[in-house]
Amino acid sequence: MPSLLPRSSPAATGMSSRAVAALLDKIEALSVECHSHMVVRRGHVVAEGWWAPYSAERPHLLYSVTKSFTSVAVGLAIADGLLALDDRVVDVLPDHVPAGISAQGRRLTVHHLLSMTTGHRADSLTEAWQREPKDLVKGFLGVPFQDLEGTRHGYDNPTTFLLARMVERVTGRGLPEFLDERLFHPMGVRHAEWDRVASGAAFGFHGLHLTTEALAAFGEVLLRDGVWGGRQLLPRTYVNLATRKQTATRPIEGGPSDGDYLRGYGYQFWLSRHGFHADGSFGQLCVVVPSHDLVIAVTGAHSQAQAVLDAFWDCLLPGVDAPGSPRDDEVLAERLRGLSLAVVPGAAGRSVTARLDGTADDAPLPDGTPVIVDPADGGWRLTLGALTIDIGHGTWRESAPLGRPVVATGAWQDDTFVADLYVITTPHRVRLTVDATTGTAAATWNIAPLTGPDLLRHLRSPLMTRPDVA
Repeated sequence: MPSLLPRSSPAATGMSSRAVAALLDKIEALSVECHSHMVVRRGHVVAEGWWAPYSAERPHLLYSVTKSFTSVAVGLAIADGLLALDDRVVDVLPDHVPAGISAQGRRLTVHHLLSMTTGHRADSLTEAWQREPKDLVKGFLGVPFQDLEGTRHGYDNPTTFLLARMVERVTGRGLPEFLDERLFHPMGVRHAEWDRVASGAAFGFHGLHLTTEALAAFGEVLLRDGVWGGRQLLPRTYVNLATRKQTATRPIEGGPSDGDYLRGYGYQFWLSRHGFHADGSFGQLCVVVPSHDLVIAVTGAHSQAQAVLDAFWDCLLPGVDAPGSPRDDEVLAERLRGLSLAVVPGAAGRSVTARLDGTADDAPLPDGTPVIVDPADGGWRLTLGALTIDIGHGTWRESAPLGRPVVATGAWQDDTFVADLYVITTPHRVRLTVDATTGTAAATWNIAPLTGPDLLRHLRSPLMTRPDVA
């Protein structure tokens, strides 16, 4: 895969390798599971690493970082004269207006959606889909508003879904196709993948899969006011609007009273103590620090985003304009090449059959699913109902039983077979344990996917992860 960004040593761009090493130390101390990180200084990648089995060429699910890409699609439509910040939802999508819509619902504009100031205090996704399982726009417009529009920020996923549908209506293109043409392909990104709802439309608020380098390159475009390779890909005026404070943000109940998430919200971007960032659940971040000509992209599987941002500020920023020696750079490069998550320790061999206990609410597979583990090629062949998955011993082995890749490692620990099944283009994996003495098995997610726990849904291609609606 061709590189999108040039490479350089940390020292050559005024960045301290020891600062990057300190960041890695901090991540380890926090027990944060990172999958990748990339540091870009003065337009050059100065540090990059992937924790095996994650790797550079793999796209990774970005969750709500997707919102920031939908935002720039809105900016492109505005620059084309097809949309305006004061355009009303009911005028752009008149066929999605519910009967008896409130006066406030009629007043909602592109600006209110972008800034998430529609008047919903909390995420309305579940209620909106329950109201209208086949029309989230109509469902959203029917959910009662607690505050006057424009007066209070409330993080609300359907606002971005509506924006995606408005872009598609005024451009006549699907959101993925529009961004391919106007952003991704001009950048050299050919691998963008999108999770979709049952109709086939992209979520818009979630579901984009990109490589870490493509995410970092997006940060570079934003840092350069929309310019890539000397070409103005995104409108400068809109980038500046989107990445500056449009509304205040409020503490989450029970959450911290200070931190980056209380610095304000732009147009589907969060303001930070230093610059701004795009943010996705479970550790997906694209952080842009214009004052230091710095972009940081990370993917992972954790719930400590604020702690990771703190680590950026505490470890990385002191290393800006404080370059070390070439030997420091060599030591860091060697460390980055050796990053890895742990394989499952234990012995090889043995077959076992069992039945899965799938009674938990977030069980990845149905209760009673038959489980068969047979030795094969120095590892195992695992059968889970209709699924067949290859498992490595002391390493990872890849298979794609339903079209999307799974990378797995396992071992025997006394009379228990243990395997980790990585849904490798996402933050998620399943830990499978099989008790040979009782003939029972259990499967649990490291972090349950927000689009539902059904493992089969997340292994199917094309990507289709619309959540079930009760």
